[in-house]
Amino acid sequence: MKEINILNGINSHNIPKDVIDSAKPVIFKKIVDDWPLVQQGRISDRSSVDYLKSFYNGIPSIVCKIPPQNKGKMFYNENCTELNYKSFKGYIDEILDTILEEADELDAPAYYIASNIISTHFPGFNDRNNLVVPRDKHPEALDERVSIWIGGAATATCHFDALDNIACCVAGRRRFTLFPPDQIGNLYPGPLDPTPGGQVISLVDFKNPDFEKFPRFKDALSTALVVDLEPGDALFIPAMWWHHVESLARYNILVNYWWDDAPAFLTSGMNALHFAMLGIRDKSDHERAAWKHIFEYYIFNGPENANSHLPLEARGFLNTLDRLGARKLRALLSNKLNR
Repeated sequence: MKEINILNGINSHNIPKDVIDSAKPVIFKKIVDDWPLVQQGRISDRSSVDYLKSFYNGIPSIVCKIPPQNKGKMFYNENCTELNYKSFKGYIDEILDTILEEADELDAPAYYIASNIISTHFPGFNDRNNLVVPRDKHPEALDERVSIWIGGAATATCHFDALDNIACCVAGRRRFTLFPPDQIGNLYPGPLDPTPGGQVISLVDFKNPDFEKFPRFKDALSTALVVDLEPGDALFIPAMWWHHVESLARYNILVNYWWDDAPAFLTSGMNALHFAMLGIRDKSDHERAAWKHIFEYYIFNGPENANSHLPLEARGFLNTLDRLGARKLRALLSNKLNR
């Protein structure tokens, strides 16, 4: 396992942009220590809950209820066809109270409320608990999406997200285990559907790894970064980095800042992956090898690599896409898929 860079003395409004631009995980110690929610949590879990509830507008949310035998882990049944927990629509204030009331019961289920947008459920919270993300975004990029994750002693199994993320620990403690994107083959991803939270997860049990079944996981561990966050700390997780998140306290809250500096009219990379499954994956070995070179030329080396030798008026989709170009490309793909 490797060591992660830790920065002290950074406040929530002076994050160095070069740290974000490096696209490497980093811990910001005590960066949101002055947030009122963090301060209330230092008094007690009940004070933290009451403060958060003071902003709640009563809109219901999806709640994950994890059976006690799962020990807080959101995962699959034995053949990976169903999730091993249930979800229902509930009220956040009631779940917060339940988490505290059942915290010391050994046979109680674990509850987890994932990724609610703060502005839709806790209006006014960001006015007093805020962080500024230094960005160099496209004029048509979206603003940061600020969300809140609430739960008891639950575990989000190792996965990746397609957005940059600063995760702020504001109550409880969290342990993150991070892996760079090139470790995907050593993490043994599960099915693309169903998934907990919409993202593919690793099938390895991190607490008791089966190295006979998953031998390459040993190689992944040699690249791992293990991070414990205390209240007031934050962790920068670059897009596409795998991370396993274990809640270490009976009551835990993360506030996440998600962003993508690319224009909002671009589509998800997962859409491209699914389309490549349809058009390339099951072709012959030599075809796939050839397409790998073509993708390297047209996609992964950026637009300038493929268009710089062409007259401007002849570049078409080889130009960096604008809104009109993206709309035309969507129409082209839609027509081709519907034939």
